[in-house]
Amino acid sequence: MSLPADGRSRIPWVFLGLAAVALLIQLNPTWRDGLIYNRTAIGAGEIWRLWTGHWVHFGWPHFVVDTGLFLILGWMLERSHRRATLTALVLMPLLVSLVLYFFDPAMERYAGLSALNLGLLLFLALQGWQRDWRDWFWPAVLVIYVAEVIFEIVSGGTGGGMIKFDDPTVRVATSAHIASAVYAIAAWLTCRARGT
Repeated sequence: MSLPADGRSRIPWVFLGLAAVALLIQLNPTWRDGLIYNRTAIGAGEIWRLWTGHWVHFGWPHFVVDTGLFLILGWMLERSHRRATLTALVLMPLLVSLVLYFFDPAMERYAGLSALNLGLLLFLALQGWQRDWRDWFWPAVLVIYVAEVIFEIVSGGTGGGMIKFDDPTVRVATSAHIASAVYAIAAWLTCRARGT
């Protein structure tokens, strides 16, 4: 496995700042209702929820797993693919939320960084594999990603895998994970075409 690195030791300040925002939201549960992706509220004009819903979590286990992976990905991506990564942090939440809104009408509420994480992970894996097509690690990451999405589809998105949500009615948003995969592949193809 060869991790992306350009020799610079840059702290991922953007990811740290966004993780701090997610922590503040988690520490203030009363904020959740005003920030979570809520289909009805978005339909009534509260469009900020298209972005802010990704920083809300269904309990501490959900927060710890999502934010932990987010920080790891940030450490790896903000240094090596800064422009593509920062663009993804703005555009991917919007795309994911719009896909949920228009193509998954049963999804009344959505929260968490999992779709962003999976999109960033897929982008990282594609970049890593492109650097060394013989490296086994990145194709293994891609296979695990596809297997997870297939499992979500087969299981109907129930539960949360190993993550326990604070609301038993919450289901995994498979359509969000597929939307983030589409974004990641498009971003990778764009970077590849530009030679970055």
